[in-house]
Amino acid sequence: MHGHSNGKKLVTVRIIKHAFDFIHLLTGEDSLQVLVNAIALVEAAFRNMKTTAECLAEELISATKSSSDSYGIKKDKLECVAKSNR
Repeated sequence: MHGHSNGKKLVTVRIIKHAFDFIHLLTGEDSLQVLVNAIALVEAAFRNMKTTAECLAEELISATKSSSDSYGIKKDKLECVAKSNR
């Protein structure tokens, strides 16, 4: 065989197979189903048609109301829980 990509496809296939094996071992679920679920979640996340300005405005409003929808509030609560677990 000649060419610049000899073995790269085989290496990639092995890495994916090992990743799927790890997924099955760690979750006990079918690896392909986990992949399908992840793809569906990513597609749902990127269907958001809001502008950056709208997202920023919602985040700022949520933060001032101490709403759990705010990323900053969620992160702060997570850090408090982590600190209490130490």
